[in-house]
Amino acid sequence: MQKHIISYNEMQAKTDQQICNLLATEIDSALPDAENKIWHKHPVWFLKDNPIVGYSKQKAGIRLMFWSGADFEEEALNVRGVKFKDASIFYTDISQINTNDLQRWLQKSRDIQWDYKNIVKRKGILERLL
Repeated sequence: MQKHIISYNEMQAKTDQQICNLLATEIDSALPDAENKIWHKHPVWFLKDNPIVGYSKQKAGIRLMFWSGADFEEEALNVRGVKFKDASIFYTDISQINTNDLQRWLQKSRDIQWDYKNIVKRKGILERLL
């Protein structure tokens, strides 16, 4: 796990820290070729400069967000973005994380991508990457 991700996770309360550490470990395992960094103040993983998955502390808990998750056809990713193709799930305890589901979603995040990298250049229009 990268230093900047460790630092982010260590800033969280104990329960949230456990969730963040598990998420980061699972994401790193499933996306070993992804670049990760703190982006908009929270950890995000990128493939070819395109944001794929990230998590953040919010009032409702730790939000795991997939930028193209709306197209994963996964019931549990039920917090949908209004304007874009993102979908999320919230965790308040590490026991809520189903690692089998998480690994499936991470595989889908590699296979199903919308081009967020060029969204500004395309004036807010998303295109599906093949």
